[in-house]
Amino acid sequence: MPTTQHPVISRASVGLGLRREMLDEFCQHVPDAINFFEVAPENWMTLGGKYGRQFSQLTEQHRFFCHGLSLSIGSPQALDIQFVKNIKQFLDAHHIDIYSEHLSYCSGTGHMYDLMPIPFTDDAVVHTAKRIKQVEDILERPFILENVSFYAAPGAQMSEQEFVNAVLQEADCKLLLDVNNIYVNSINHQYDASEFLAAMPSDRIAYLHIAGHYQEDIDLMVDTHGADVIDPVWTLLQQCYQLHGVHPTLLERDFNIPKTDILLNEINQIHQYQNNALSQQLTLRNA
Repeated sequence: MPTTQHPVISRASVGLGLRREMLDEFCQHVPDAINFFEVAPENWMTLGGKYGRQFSQLTEQHRFFCHGLSLSIGSPQALDIQFVKNIKQFLDAHHIDIYSEHLSYCSGTGHMYDLMPIPFTDDAVVHTAKRIKQVEDILERPFILENVSFYAAPGAQMSEQEFVNAVLQEADCKLLLDVNNIYVNSINHQYDASEFLAAMPSDRIAYLHIAGHYQEDIDLMVDTHGADVIDPVWTLLQQCYQLHGVHPTLLERDFNIPKTDILLNEINQIHQYQNNALSQQLTLRNA
C-alpha cells in the first residue's frame, strides 16, 4: 500500500463530498473547517484536462477518502477484477488509502443504476465476505463497508442489523456507519434507530456519513442526499458519538447543493457535536 502524503486524519474531523462544480472554488481556497474530501472513484478515474489537473492539485494538498458506487460487492456474478485493478491504480496515483463501498449490489446480467439490497441470508454473508477479501487482496488496503438504505428485503432470513454484523464479522472488515441510513431504514421498516445504532460494533467503525433525505410519506423516507440534515438525524449522530466515540464524519450533499458558506453551517455543527462529545468523555475520565 502506498503511503499517504498527508497527516493522519484526527478522529474529530469533518469532511465533504467533492463535486465537480466545487473545483474552481476549492482550488483557490478550502475552508479550515473542511478536513478531508470524499469522492466516488468512478466519477473521477477517467477525467483529464482541466478537471483532471484540478483534482490532482487538490489530492496533492488535502486528504481524500474514496467511496465507491459500482463495485457490486454482493452480486451473484463474478467480481470485475479489471475494475478493481483500475480502482487501485486511481488510489495509488492520488495516495488515497481509505476505500469504502456499499453493502449492496448493482449488477447481475447487466448493470443497474441503483443500489439493491443483498438478501439477508447466511449464504449471502459468506458470499459477500469472500468477495470483500478478494478486493482487499487486489487493492492492498482495508475494505470499509457501508450500511445502506433499502426499501424491500426479499428472501430475508435475518434482520438488517444481524446481517450487517454477520458480514463484518465474516469478512473481518471495517464499517462506514451511515447515520442517515439508519434513520431512513428505521422509518421505512419500523425499527428503533437507537437500538440499531447501539448494536453496531464500535471497534469496527472507520468513519461516519450524515446526510439529508426526502420524506415521500409519513412512513416512507427516500435517501437522496439532496436536503439539509434534520433534527432526528442530528440527535442520532450525537448518540453515535456518545455510544461509539468520535469518528471522522462526512457530510454528503449530492444535489440541491447550496453555496459553501451555507454548507459550512452543517459542517461546523458536526464539529460542535464532536467537541461536545470529546469534552463529555474527558469530564467522565477525570471524574
